[in-house]
Amino acid sequence: MSRIGKKPIPLPSGVKYTVTGNTIVVEGPKGKVEQAIPSGIKLETQDGHVHAIRESDSQAAIHGLTRALVFNAIEGVTKGWSKDLDIVGIGYRAELKGKNTVVFTLGYSHPIEFVLPTGITVAIDPKQTRVTVSGIDRQKVGQVAADMRSLRKPDPYKNKGVRYSDEKLKKKVGKTGAK
Repeated sequence: MSRIGKKPIPLPSGVKYTVTGNTIVVEGPKGKVEQAIPSGIKLETQDGHVHAIRESDSQAAIHGLTRALVFNAIEGVTKGWSKDLDIVGIGYRAELKGKNTVVFTLGYSHPIEFVLPTGITVAIDPKQTRVTVSGIDRQKVGQVAADMRSLRKPDPYKNKGVRYSDEKLKKKVGKTGAK
């Protein structure tokens, strides 16, 4: 039994959804999100809540997934999603160039220009060491943050690099000296 699939999704006022085939389109105050959902799951609205109902027990494995996808779309168009990245290291920084390009200086011989996809915005703090990636599509926000992190992953010996703000790192000990 899917416990997550049974939970009702609160539908805030000003949010509308339409299901066409295997695609759900959720519209809200922040914009419009289109999400593909697996077949075999119906969405019904009852007293201000959306319920994901499966047609048979063969869809049990995707019941919770479908509910989570719809919930993420509804949350995205009402509140939005964001991920914070910290840039750690001497001389490591990020700056915004124009509206859709972030330039990273990460200790390489050249700066790295990262072009943002549509629907994603980036805020950089004045110290240029904290980047906040935000948007209405949770998957796209997570993917962009992961791509930025992969430019210079955290080094386990010096703890330098780009990391998520809530990421806990274990620092490894280096070589022991000669005898």
